[in-house]
Amino acid sequence: MSTATSTPTGTGREPGRKVAHKHSQPSKRGRVQQRWLPWAFLAPTIVGMGIFTLLPIVASIALAFFRWDIISAPTFVGFDNFAEVVQDPTVRVSFLNTIVFVVVAVSLQLGLALGLAIMVQEKLPAWLRVFFRSAFFFPLILSAASVSIFMRYLFNEQFGVVNWMLSLIGIPAVPWLTTPGGSAAVVILVYVWQNFGFSFLLFIGGLASIPVETYEAASIDGATGWRKHVYVTLPLLSPTTLVASVMAIINALQVFDQPYVLTRGGPGDSTRTAVMVIFESAFQRLEFGQASAIGVILTLIIMAITAAQFRLSKRFVFYQ
Repeated sequence: MSTATSTPTGTGREPGRKVAHKHSQPSKRGRVQQRWLPWAFLAPTIVGMGIFTLLPIVASIALAFFRWDIISAPTFVGFDNFAEVVQDPTVRVSFLNTIVFVVVAVSLQLGLALGLAIMVQEKLPAWLRVFFRSAFFFPLILSAASVSIFMRYLFNEQFGVVNWMLSLIGIPAVPWLTTPGGSAAVVILVYVWQNFGFSFLLFIGGLASIPVETYEAASIDGATGWRKHVYVTLPLLSPTTLVASVMAIINALQVFDQPYVLTRGGPGDSTRTAVMVIFESAFQRLEFGQASAIGVILTLIIMAITAAQFRLSKRFVFYQ
């Protein structure tokens, strides 16, 4: 009896375990499905990214080395397009305008978003928080061109509402869109108003993730009022600030709609941006090679700034 139920010697495995292990192995069809089914689901996304993202990038880089006006065949010119755009004073002014725009607009956007996020999160009741979150995010879903057309009427020197309101308190009409300083201020104001809602929502999420116990501990240590924000909120919010600043700078470097609709880059070249020059080179002068060269330079600048932000973030970003 004992001989019939004993485990066979030499194998080291029980018969029952052998059967279970055999049944746990997937069939050949199952192994094929496990290997290829995820790729089948990912295929539409991969194909879409290849056609609509990677292919245009590669084509733009290649086109930067050719002279092409759509009508005639492209001619290989090497780095001539890059040399010409670097020597073009309009391109240099547009890049300088873009950098100034990024510094001013992103500073205002992040400062306004952070201040309003702290105020809404701490000072207002729950139902008002929902209202302001929706109200501040609403401009972002509007068309930038439509908003710019509307703002163009608001800031009109002769019949604009802004100058009418200023006249009520005795301030003479301001030539908002016909002077370099006024037009630049309007472009920045409209851009910040329409885009700060995204940064605002990021900061709201970051503030909600800070533990209440941290503020309680800071209060016990004597921190009150703005000291809590300086020593608790800002350090713990630094990862969110990094993400918000990276996205804000990338978007601001590609600004096009607001200056194009509001001022057409004028007066002179005072509000002309890098993307506006790309558009004008490609679709107004049919210089697609030069437009691609400017695009490549702008892309390299964006990549360099983004890399520098992540490099510097090791010193200023604190993770809990």
